[in-house]
Amino acid sequence: MAYTTVDHLRWDLKQIFDFAVVKGIVPRNPVYSGRLLLFVPKGCPEPKRLVMSADDVKHGISALGLRERLVFKLVVLAGMRVSEVFGLRRGRICGDYADILERVCRRDVDEPKTKKSKRQAALSSEVQEDLRLWLEACPDTGVNGWLFPSENLKTATGSDNLMSRHLRPQLKTVGLEWVCYRVMRRTHSSLMNAQGIDPKLVADQQGHGLDVNQNVYTMTSVESRLEAVEALSELVN
Repeated sequence: MAYTTVDHLRWDLKQIFDFAVVKGIVPRNPVYSGRLLLFVPKGCPEPKRLVMSADDVKHGISALGLRERLVFKLVVLAGMRVSEVFGLRRGRICGDYADILERVCRRDVDEPKTKKSKRQAALSSEVQEDLRLWLEACPDTGVNGWLFPSENLKTATGSDNLMSRHLRPQLKTVGLEWVCYRVMRRTHSSLMNAQGIDPKLVADQQGHGLDVNQNVYTMTSVESRLEAVEALSELVN
């Protein structure tokens, strides 16, 4: 398994042992017993944190159909999590921003990942135009209908299904079959950083945190983040 998977399992086991100690089931947590007994093996493969270049993004956009292109742009240009993209309802597209109030992960509808994740994600004019075309092309399921509905129109499209059946085959035509949703979102951060965009703007746009000072006491407006994503759209056009 990948390093991140094993490391997360190690964290889960630590929590389980902490609970077991509290309940008196075991005398101590082996994580703290003399030497570290729960660790990630050295041979565990480190994650490859791939990102796309601006040219890769251009090629990806050119290879995709409307639906897939819009999903791609919402992650790459708007910096949204994939679960947030497929958790969007039609009524939460508010002109130059999207109201992030839900997420859909493996068909499960839930609240956003963190409190910081509930936000207004700025949308560049390029993304807005594809949104307009998509809303005109797909069945109108009302303001509470999913932006990307499944065939029965009652549930959201499965992100994994869209990736394997549609996104990846289309991206493969331009040599980008290695791109996944995480690569797309990481690309947003990397390209924004390369342009010298204020990290606080990027963090707020993506629903991430920087530190307590910036994230609890400092806020940015949708208008300022809109300028930032407009700059990114211009970079890849």
